[in-house]
Amino acid sequence: MIANDSIEQLKSRLDILDVVGSYIELKKAGANFKAPCPFHDDKSPSFVVSPSKQIYHCFGCGAGGDSIRFVMEYEKLSYPEAIEKLATQYNFSLQYTDNQHQQKRSQLLDKLNEYYQTLLTHHQNALGYLKERGIFESSVEKFGIGYAPSSAQTLTYIQKNMFTMREAIEVGVAGHENGKSFARFIERITFPIFAINGTIVGFGGRTIIGHQAKYVNSPQTKLFNKSKLLYAYNFAKDAIYKNRQIIITEGYLDVIMLHQAGFTNAVATLGTALTAEHLPLLRKGEPEIIMAYDGDNAGTVAALKAAKLLSASGFNGGVILFGDGMDPADMVKNGKIEELNNLFRHPKSFVEFVIDKILGTYDLSSHQSKQEALEEGAIYLKTLSPFLQEKYQSYLASLLGVRPSFVKVESNNLVYTNKKNIKVPQKDAWELALIKTILEYPELLDQVLDVIDPSILQFHQREFALALNNKKDMSELMAISMDEEIIPFTSYDTLKIELIWFLTNYYNQEYKKIQSRSDIGFEQKAFLIRSIRGKISKLQRGELVAYEA
Repeated sequence: MIANDSIEQLKSRLDILDVVGSYIELKKAGANFKAPCPFHDDKSPSFVVSPSKQIYHCFGCGAGGDSIRFVMEYEKLSYPEAIEKLATQYNFSLQYTDNQHQQKRSQLLDKLNEYYQTLLTHHQNALGYLKERGIFESSVEKFGIGYAPSSAQTLTYIQKNMFTMREAIEVGVAGHENGKSFARFIERITFPIFAINGTIVGFGGRTIIGHQAKYVNSPQTKLFNKSKLLYAYNFAKDAIYKNRQIIITEGYLDVIMLHQAGFTNAVATLGTALTAEHLPLLRKGEPEIIMAYDGDNAGTVAALKAAKLLSASGFNGGVILFGDGMDPADMVKNGKIEELNNLFRHPKSFVEFVIDKILGTYDLSSHQSKQEALEEGAIYLKTLSPFLQEKYQSYLASLLGVRPSFVKVESNNLVYTNKKNIKVPQKDAWELALIKTILEYPELLDQVLDVIDPSILQFHQREFALALNNKKDMSELMAISMDEEIIPFTSYDTLKIELIWFLTNYYNQEYKKIQSRSDIGFEQKAFLIRSIRGKISKLQRGELVAYEA
């Protein structure tokens, strides 16, 4: 974590006019400065910056705060990310309370990327490949595309520029085996991978001379975790927030070509399927999520896994599978922009996609297989919210040619396992992740205690209560601890984002319930409505609120 003293020292160096003025044009208005608000569709300058108070406030949408808050909101960064970005801009060295961050960030990745970019300008085969794929020179510059030479050339460059081999191994650009050092990216077109704040954290490489692996990525490092990152998110985030939509593809070239065609909200996973660790990033801005994957077996399996994860986690969106050997990059190159537009406007919803794929694995002409398909479809529906369960109950029934009442999804949180007449408790991925967070990161417990009571969980009240009381020896908690598919929230910022999302949904539901109640008087109802509105307002501002029964 960043030391508090270091944060305060950085704040003392910041001038809100410099910070805000580097993003938007400010005009003098008496003692203050004004501008149209960058956070909503502002017809008149309702956004005011006060140099004397070092704060900003919008009288239209209510946005406000200091320099750090502005960068967080404008750049869509977490609190630590905004601090680190400002520290870099102001050439300020932050101090950390843990050894992981204590050393100053290495400049090796930045220097090596500059070297790769220079080499690309002289490598005709690499340039020819990029041109043949339809990539513009402007895109090569925007995305920082380069070319990695032989292993020996890269190692020589690293040493000549006074970087150590240990440093190169730590940031993932070199390795060491059998007493020999080697570069990880050899004779490949390189794609720098950026964190959300725009700093390089790793590389992807594409062979053009027939290496066994077509693509390689940086290995896991302190900076690079492919299960949390999305390629080009740093370029796409503004469009994602503006359009409230994110397009997730499978490859670098798909993303680059989509950006060329105007789909600047496109990103890609990094050689891995979408995981639960991606979800906090995907929740930023609450966008609709479009999974745009190849229609081959690997793409279909990855899309199915992602659709199950996203639908169970409450995301809106759908799936597009490209057929006939085409992918988004091919369609852009062939000028099929309007066809792409139409596809992105009409994806197959996550739930329908999953149900269709589930039923596609059964022979529905057989009564026994149809029964098994019905049971597996019901199991999937039980992972969804009650609203979606009810909405898609009839969809599943219609495909099977049975009455909706045959689809059992409301049986005391009990469902049937596939092909076996054994009842098992329903699981909720988010609630289990919260419980595992408490078990594995007890230092984050204080953030949970005041805002969530076991009674507001839907499926795992008992396990949550046991975790709060540190009953780790109970079988329910031991099972959660051992389940590798349950991914905890590993940081304060991630947990806060998740809690705000959960509590916002909870209090919105409570608000609707109170509005429909007829067993309480007008004054009591008005009081409860005001209370819940206040909580929702604070949550929308990024503040956690204390739970009151």
